[in-house]
Amino acid sequence: MNQRETRRLVFRASRGYRGVASEGGWLVGLMHVVGCLLAILIWSGGAAAQQEKRFGLVIGNSEYPNGPLPTSANDAGLIAQTLQASGFDVMGARDLDGDALRNTFRDFVDKVAAEGPGAVAFIYLAGHGVQYEGENFFVPIDARIDRDVDVPLRALRLNDYVRPLGALNAKAVIVVLDAAREAPFARSGQPLAGGLAMVEPANGMMWAFNAAPGTISPMGQPPYGAYAQALAEMMREGGLSLEGVFERTRLRVHEATSGGEVPWHVSQVKAPFVFFERAADAPPEVSLSSAQSRRARPIRAFDDARDAYLAALERDTLDGYIDFLRAYPDHPLARRVHAIVAARREAITWRRARNSDSPEAYWSYLDRYPTGPHAPDARRRLAFLTAPIEPPPRYASFDYDVPPPPPEEIFYVRRPYVYFADPVYGFVAPPPPPLFFLPPRPIFFRPPPPPVGVFLLPVPVFVPVPGYVRAPVYVAPPPPNNVVFRNLHNAPPPPQQQLTAPGAAGAPVAPGSAGPSAGTIAAGVAAGAVLGAAAATVALPPSVQRRPGVPPPGAVGAPGAGQPPSISKTGIPVTPGAAPIPGGAGPLGKSGAPLTSAPVPGAPVPGAPVPVAPVPGAPSGALGARTPSSPPSNALPGAPTGAPLPKAATGTPPGAPSGSPPGLPSGAPLPKAATGTPSGAPVVPPVGAPPGGPLP
Repeated sequence: MNQRETRRLVFRASRGYRGVASEGGWLVGLMHVVGCLLAILIWSGGAAAQQEKRFGLVIGNSEYPNGPLPTSANDAGLIAQTLQASGFDVMGARDLDGDALRNTFRDFVDKVAAEGPGAVAFIYLAGHGVQYEGENFFVPIDARIDRDVDVPLRALRLNDYVRPLGALNAKAVIVVLDAAREAPFARSGQPLAGGLAMVEPANGMMWAFNAAPGTISPMGQPPYGAYAQALAEMMREGGLSLEGVFERTRLRVHEATSGGEVPWHVSQVKAPFVFFERAADAPPEVSLSSAQSRRARPIRAFDDARDAYLAALERDTLDGYIDFLRAYPDHPLARRVHAIVAARREAITWRRARNSDSPEAYWSYLDRYPTGPHAPDARRRLAFLTAPIEPPPRYASFDYDVPPPPPEEIFYVRRPYVYFADPVYGFVAPPPPPLFFLPPRPIFFRPPPPPVGVFLLPVPVFVPVPGYVRAPVYVAPPPPNNVVFRNLHNAPPPPQQQLTAPGAAGAPVAPGSAGPSAGTIAAGVAAGAVLGAAAATVALPPSVQRRPGVPPPGAVGAPGAGQPPSISKTGIPVTPGAAPIPGGAGPLGKSGAPLTSAPVPGAPVPGAPVPVAPVPGAPSGALGARTPSSPPSNALPGAPTGAPLPKAATGTPPGAPSGSPPGLPSGAPLPKAATGTPSGAPVVPPVGAPPGGPLP
């Protein structure tokens, strides 16, 4: 309820009271006023209860047996952080096998269903995706896909989990697949069509791919892929509609990859939606004001062919690209547009053939594209329908409502996919977008520290958005135990911990904005290197928390705010929301550099464990590093350096002397006869033995 409506109700209540009181019914008037005030309170409470709930599922699969993907885990961490800052309750994990992936999706669907209608669901999947017979599949890290027929058995069919979300009457369901890459699968049998398959979303849903259907993206270079970085940038822009975010993402990725990657999206989301709001005092942006007028102009109305090319790329429709070819058939960019049109026309033709799922549709596809990317799929479907591969002499040709491809397009679709960065095509570099299309590309995404545990996403160093960009006030803040940065929405950071946003004239992040209100970064020093870690992490899905080897909620290393400190790979405790460690990476100053305090010479780092000698056969890592798979060292928790081991830990027989023999200095290694090991070698209990228990 706004202020005007509230004043109107109060005014009506006061008028009713005065009117009744003038007639002597003061008690009735008082009751009338109380009733109006109760109505206001009830209405306001109902409006507060109707806050928009946002849920996110972010998965980054990187460690595939056929070769790791260098940016997928980092990309997922970047998107998870951006979603949480805009009010999403995020479940995130990396490197999930088939069982964990399926259970995680079920947990997420149940979580959104429990909220009821009106929620927003956002799914981001980074890794390997494949298409099979017109369906998109996401590949777990343990999937062995040796033949084409292994895809539906080993990979996750996305429609099986996205379709239930579409039936929940949610405000918006957004599915983003950062998975269109050259897949090292199905080396035998029939080839798979490359990239991802075109989809037709249901009402209230959006699908977005990092590369257009039937195309693949270049391999990203660390720390982040071009698509995830551009998507996070546009989500943080503020004031952009859902369509505007992905249109700008396409332009930015196209610029960053020199045309080698053309993202795609299709939407049936009717409700208005923004990730961040732009305040009224925000500086004007040229591209925001000119976008609507630019879309109203026909492609041929642009005087410069480069601007016409960018306008067609922004709209990303088959008709728009064809209009460019008609207006500028001999321009050097026309060859690139021919490849885009060829891939899009073939994808639309196959999508409509698959929707029909009739022999006539597949015969017609094979007539147009006898060696096309989906020719093996068409033959598989014909065999499933017990129809002959060769069509009869006469049959009713299927009407795709798309003209057949001209001969020059067949050159681009003779392979399983179209790769715009392939030098064999001889494409010229596309022009950079001018300011009225896209603002300058910012540089603010920093490499994240390595993840601190199994399944946990890397958490980037958070760079705040400008003070005039804020999460919408009508969005319910995520729960306090499931955040990237603790309490991003509510409390401002202390004055000494405020971060400044690039381009914000050095002003601190405004209270209540999407800046990191817990603006400290827990850090430590190990092996002479500074490790920056995030103040907290995205919560693991419940199904992942239940897996063997994952610490339960509340245990050391378990995700979530307000829990005991977790142990990083270097052995440094990472405490959510902890104060900066002297000598470590602390709050960021106005220049973006860490504010550090000089360490005291010779003083130990507070909270850091005492380094111990490396254990023979232990996994490689920093000196004294402890990992979940490494055996315990010969130093007991809390014991001073060099302290003698208890009798039970050394395996000394009952009655035998323990500790250092007389005459030896404190901490000296026991003789060989006393320990049963070479002099000076650490005593290592067997893997699986209880801490402090006797040796067998």
